[in-house]
Parts: sequence; structure tokens; C-alpha cells
Amino acid sequence: MAVSVREVAALAKVSVGTVSNVMNRPDKVAPDTVERVQAAIRQLGFVRNDAARQLRAGRSRSIGLVVLDVGNPFFTDLARGAEKRAAEAGLTVLLGNSDDDVQRENAYLDLFEEQRVFGILVSPVDDANERLAGLRERGTATVLIDREAGDRSFSSVSVDDPAGGFAAAKHLLERGRRRLAFVGGPASLRQVTDRLAGARRAVAEQAGASLNVIETTALSVLEGRRAGEAILARPRAERPDAVFAANDLLALGVLQALNMSGGIQVPGDIALIGYDDIAFASAAVVPLSSIRQPSELIGYTAVDLLLREAAGGAAAEHEQVVFQPELVVRASTGS
Repeated sequence: MAVSVREVAALAKVSVGTVSNVMNRPDKVAPDTVERVQAAIRQLGFVRNDAARQLRAGRSRSIGLVVLDVGNPFFTDLARGAEKRAAEAGLTVLLGNSDDDVQRENAYLDLFEEQRVFGILVSPVDDANERLAGLRERGTATVLIDREAGDRSFSSVSVDDPAGGFAAAKHLLERGRRRLAFVGGPASLRQVTDRLAGARRAVAEQAGASLNVIETTALSVLEGRRAGEAILARPRAERPDAVFAANDLLALGVLQALNMSGGIQVPGDIALIGYDDIAFASAAVVPLSSIRQPSELIGYTAVDLLLREAAGGAAAEHEQVVFQPELVVRASTGS
């Protein structure tokens, strides 16, 4: 059975308030009293209920982080950055994986609100502004990650995905490729549609170039492999000579399918570029060109914005931080 503060106070022959001061403000208590209370704590094996103490204060010292796919190394690195900044502020991070599912996303948002977290970072599956606005109105500071708030009603940290898509397609075009394919989906993800929009803009500026879209149901290696197999099923004359995948996991899946065929060379027959520049990109059998996102910095900055949101309350100014992506060229698009 758990030992209570009253039992510690009784053994140490002090008040409950003195025990509280020893645990929270020991500098306000005489050294001999501190020693007596700490001895009683050790003797009884008392462990304070820190969660209950924090909730009595109004909020816990935890941040809820909801990401689209915890299996994607991009979000793993993002979480690492968030944890670093949270630790500097004396906070911890609780991670939830929505798996691109709105119901799972809502379940995590409900759970974190019930736990009265300090605030929430979320990479929403779709336009969830109304749902998130309700959280904020009830006192939970919320910041969007890897996604910009279109109406600027939330603070957000994102990357200029249209610029990233443009850079990827432009790079392929500069390599002399003209029959481009975009592999990505689902279309409900803003990141996918923004990257595709940028690629389309680059293709529109190049005479004689075309862009074919191969939609996937997820941003995964398996879906990339299926897209690669669909490309291989086409007659050789109808295959693209370059592929831009919406993320590196898809690109790695495409690369697997093309390599397993034995008859397609990357980049000789088909050049390939991904997005995110995860660690596996450089370690692939054909090192993968990619569009780099500053994943850890995104997470770190998001927590920084959340701290400002929480400090400012309802009057807080909403900030949109947008990082510029970087083209990383490797063997998959030619040297």
C-alpha cells in the first residue's frame, strides 16, 4: 500500500506543509529538519505522486506528439528534436502514431487532452483546424508540425514542400529526363499534393516534358515496391525515364522493384529521387538522391513555438516557421 505524506510527517514529527517544502523548496527549511524528513522518506519508502501534483497545478509536464507514421525515420528524427527541446524546458514527450488514420489521430488527441498535457504537437492527417481549435479553446496549446496552417490560425513548423517538389523535378529535367513519374499518396496528405504541385510547375516550364502520377495508398516501402512493379508492367516505350517519389521510403521500394527485375538500371534507364533524406537513403544499394528536410530542427522548433503559445495564452501570436528544403544529389540520378 502506498505511503502517504501524512505518514512521513508523523514519523518526522513535522507538519504536512513542512514535508511539502522539503520536497519542493528545501532552501526554506532548516537543514536538520530537511535531514529528518528525508530520513523518514527513506525509512517508509515514500514515492510522491508527481502526476497528481502536476495535475493539481493545472497541467502535466508532458507534451503530446502525434505523427503520421512512426515507422518513417523522418518522424523518428523529428521526435528526437522535440525531445531535446522539451528536456531543456523540463518537459517530456509522449508519442502517438496516427498511422494516417483520422480516428486514431482523434483518439490520441482525446487521450492527451484527458491527461491535461502541457500542449500538443500534431502532424494532422487532413484539415483538422476545427478539431484542433476546440482543443485550444479548452486550454491546450497546439502547434502543427510538417504542415502549415493555411489560415494562419495556428503556429506551425513546416518545409516549403512546393519548392522541394520543384527542385526534385527540376533536377531530373536538368539530367535530360523528359518522361517523369510522380509516385505518392494518398492525395489527402497535404505534403503529397504540395510536392506534386511543385513538380508539375517544373515540368510545365520544360518543353516536351511530361509528368505521370502513380498514386499510392501510403508512404511506405511496400507501396513503393508496388509502384515500381506497375512501372515494370508497362511496355518499355511507355515507362518513365525518371521517378520522383513523395518520400524516401517510397523511393526505396521503387528501387527494390527495379533492381529485382534485373533488366532496369538506375539511373541508366530510370533516374530516381526521393524526399526527406533519411539515413537509409545514402546507404541504399544505389545511393538515393533526395530532398533533405531538417527533421530534428523541425521538432526542436515546434516545441519552442509551443512554449511561446502556452506562455501567451489566448493572446499568443501564431507563428509560421517555414524551412527551405535542400537538394542532395547521389548516384540514383547520375553523377
